[in-house]
Formats: sequence, structure tokens, C-alpha cells
Amino acid sequence: MEVGIDILENEIVTQYPNLLETLLCDRTTKNNIFWATDNYEHLGKNYAFYSPILPEYITGENGSVIMPRIYKDKILQQNRSKEMAEVFTPSWFCNAQNNLIDNIWFGKEGIFNIECIVEYNDYRWITNMDEISFPEGKSWQDYVKDTRLEVSCGEAPYITSRYDSTTGEYMPVNNRVGILDRKMRVINENVDSPREWIKAAEVAYKNTYAFEWQGDSLLLAREAMLVTFIENYYFKFAEEPSLKSIQSIGEIISWNVWQMDGIKGVIPNSCGFERKESINLFGEVEINQSFCLGCEKGDIEKHNGVYCLVKDWFHEINNGKNSVEIRFIDLLNNHGR
Repeated sequence: MEVGIDILENEIVTQYPNLLETLLCDRTTKNNIFWATDNYEHLGKNYAFYSPILPEYITGENGSVIMPRIYKDKILQQNRSKEMAEVFTPSWFCNAQNNLIDNIWFGKEGIFNIECIVEYNDYRWITNMDEISFPEGKSWQDYVKDTRLEVSCGEAPYITSRYDSTTGEYMPVNNRVGILDRKMRVINENVDSPREWIKAAEVAYKNTYAFEWQGDSLLLAREAMLVTFIENYYFKFAEEPSLKSIQSIGEIISWNVWQMDGIKGVIPNSCGFERKESINLFGEVEINQSFCLGCEKGDIEKHNGVYCLVKDWFHEINNGKNSVEIRFIDLLNNHGR
């Protein structure tokens, strides 16, 4: 795959059969993710808010419909920021926050890079080129399987910094600062066998989560994570991974990066009125309508929408059994273990 900021759906279809279908899959509904935005409705009914995103809507002559925010019309950027609070964070800020997490995990600062200011308002970092060392009692495997989550991920700049989402600047593999980028760097430094590298990468991906409301941003996030896998494998072994391995990572991503209303834990806009029919003492049919109790009370456990499912990979990895599906809100409430 050609390296670039905009990952072309036409290229995915051409080089990796059936992969785009996987990246468009919603594992909760068993259908496709949907647009969940009105930004594309001018293109026709197939691009309306609730319409599913199908491969034919974003490939062929429609291959440029979905693109990174940096390439979108400035007015559209402003509208999405106003309507959906879509604000993309510059890479230096993502790096600073990810560093805070790693400072705690490692017990010291400056593990992956040193933050600096080149000139006024120009924030950068200097990558630590030394091999990452681990504190007593922790190993590189522990870091790879440490579970991380990006909320309302947009194009997932906290997970992989393939490019700066505010400037469009492309970043080489060895200078990236995302959650997944750091895990992949650790794998690159500690694993030399392609087979073991793939296994370690799968663990990294199974322990990296994100959710997003809007379907186009969700697809961009999934694509970025997939290409990060391909680019890191090429960086390490000077060739692309097998199609089987790429498809396996694509499936993990389709589970771990999902479409959700982050406040409610359900598929966006899936809550609504419930209609119930009952027979009274006189044999008459009574119809009662009630709105979503969760929405009325602000109770995340009382929504009548479709609660989002994620894969419990932990069950599979540690017990050698088949992984299980679990509601995301059950993980929040520690009901899923």
C-alpha cells in the first residue's frame, strides 16, 4: 500500500479483498456502521443520517467521498466542530497526554521522547532513539497488553499519529507518538521473528480500544490503525504482512473500534419511544407509549437503545477459551469479569 495521509478505499478494495467490508462492519448490529451525520445528505438518500455505509458508496467514482478532516472544506470543518464538538487535537498535545500515562506506568519521564518548543507556539518532541528499558517487575509484554482506550476518537490521533490531524504533516514510523505506535515500537525492538511479531501485534491491537459517533471518522480511525500495522511490519521486515494477517488485524479493529454514543453506551440515536400493548379487564387493547427511561433519568443502565458490544479478548488470552461478547457498559461497571 502506498504511504500517504489519505488512505484510499479504492486501493483497499484492489489490494485486500473483503477487507473494506470488515472495516465497515458493526459488530453489535451485525450490519454496517452508518453515517450518523447529515454532512453527506446532499449526495442522495444513500448518504442520509441513518443510511449504512456500503463499499459502493465510497469506492469507484465515489472514492473521494470520505477523506481526513484536514482535506475537508473549511466551512464543513467549522460546522462539524459546532454541531458535534469535533475538534481534532494536534499531535504534540496527544503526545504530551500519552506521555503522562507512560510516566505513571514506567515511573519516570522521557521514556519515548522529550517534549520541546522549537519557537513560540511551535511544540514538538525529540524521539528517544535508545531501546526502551522497563522498570523492575514489568516487561515489554506487560506494556503491549496494557489496556488503553481513546474516547470519542475521531480519526484516532491519540492511538496512531500517522499524520498530524491539524496540519496534515505525515510522520515516519519511528517518530510517532500514539498509544498503538508506542506498543508497536516496543514490539519492533523486542521481536525479530515475523511469526512472533504478528502474535505480539495481535495482543497490542486486542488491548487498544476506541469509540466514535460519526461513521466517516470511525472508518478513518479503523483504516489508520490497519495501515499502522502494515507500515510497522514493513518497517521491521521490509515487506508487507500476509493478507491473512492483515485480515486478522482488520477483524480485531472492527471489534475494538466501534460506533457508539459515548454518553449512553448505545448505538447513536437508537433510544426512543416504546410502544406496549396490553389487554385490560374489559378485553380492550390499551396502548402505552413511554420515552427512554435512561435518557429521562440520565441512567446509563436504563436506556432502551441498542447497547454496544465489544469482544472480551481477555477471556480468550488468559484462559485459552473462545472470546466472548460483552456490553461495553458492563466493563465500566465491572460486571463483565
